[in-house]
Amino acid sequence: MPRNKSVDYHMLLKVSKYYYEKKLTQQEISEKLSLSRPKVSRLLKQAEDIGIVKITIIPQPGIHTDLEDALENKFNLKEAIVVEVSEPNSQSSVSREVGAAAADYFSQSVENPSVIGISWGTTLQAMVDALRTQDYRHSRIVQLIGGLGKPESEAHATYILRRLVEKTGAKLSLLNVPGIVDNTVVKSAFMTDSHVRDVFDSFSEIDIAFVGVGTPTPDSVVMRDGTILTQAELDYLLKKGAAGDICLRFFNALGEPLNSEIDDRVIGISFEQLKKVKRVVAVTGGPLKRNAIYAALRGGLVNVLITDHLSAKKILEIS
Repeated sequence: MPRNKSVDYHMLLKVSKYYYEKKLTQQEISEKLSLSRPKVSRLLKQAEDIGIVKITIIPQPGIHTDLEDALENKFNLKEAIVVEVSEPNSQSSVSREVGAAAADYFSQSVENPSVIGISWGTTLQAMVDALRTQDYRHSRIVQLIGGLGKPESEAHATYILRRLVEKTGAKLSLLNVPGIVDNTVVKSAFMTDSHVRDVFDSFSEIDIAFVGVGTPTPDSVVMRDGTILTQAELDYLLKKGAAGDICLRFFNALGEPLNSEIDDRVIGISFEQLKKVKRVVAVTGGPLKRNAIYAALRGGLVNVLITDHLSAKKILEIS
C-alpha cells in the first residue's frame, strides 16, 4: 500500500519506539522531542490507526471475557464476572468458588463509605467466608429481608450478617423480624416497630446490594425444613408461574414480579425498591439456578452478575 505523503512516518515510528520499546512516558517523550503532551498522545493514536503499532491481547486460560461481554450486551448489564469453576455441575462447588470470586469483587468494587445491602443464600455465605478482613468502619450493612422461618432456621441469615460485620467493621442495620409471616395482620404489627421502619427507610440509601437467586424446587433452601414455605405454598407459586426468587420476592420466566398473597406476607425489600439501587449484584450459579438466573436477567432485576462459566454459556444459549 502506498504511503500517505501527508503522514510523518519517521516521527510516528520514533514516538512509538520511545513509548513501547524504551518505555518512556508520554511526558518524557514530550520533553525529549519538544512536542506538546497532547501532540504525543495524538501521534501514538495515529500510529495505531495506520498500523505502525499493533496491540494484541492474548486470551488467558480460565478467563472468560468473551462470555462476560456477551452477557453484558445481551442483558444490558453494568458488569458480568464469569468464573472458571472446577466442578460446574456440582451445586456446592459452584457456590463455593463463585462466592470466592464475589469476595474479590466486594474488595475491589465496594467503596468506603458505602451503604451495602445483603440478602442471604449459600453462595453469599461463601462470599462472606472468603472475604478478607478490611476496614469499612465508615460504611453500613443493611439486611434486605428478615430472618427466615422459625428462630432456629434463621442462623444462616444471621451468620452472614454477623460475619460480614466482623470482617469489615461496618455498622449494621438489622431487620430483626421474620422474613415471612402467617398473615398480613402480623406483618402490619411488625411494621409499626420503629427499628423496622428505620431499616425500610434505609433501603433508599443503599449504594450496592448483594443478592442470591433462589429456585422454587422441593430441595431449595426455602423448602428444606418446611419453616419458610410449605409444600402447598410452593405448589401455589408454581401454578402462578414462579421461576425464581430474590429476597423471597418471586418472579416468572419473563422476570416479572408475581403478585400473590405470599408476597404480601414477606417482610423485606421489594422489587420496586431494589430497582432503585445503583448496583444489584447477583451472586449465583450452578445447574439448579440457570433458568432462574436467565429470568432475573431478562426482567432486569439485577444489573451485575457473578456466575460460573457453564451457567454463563447455558444462559446465553437460551433464546
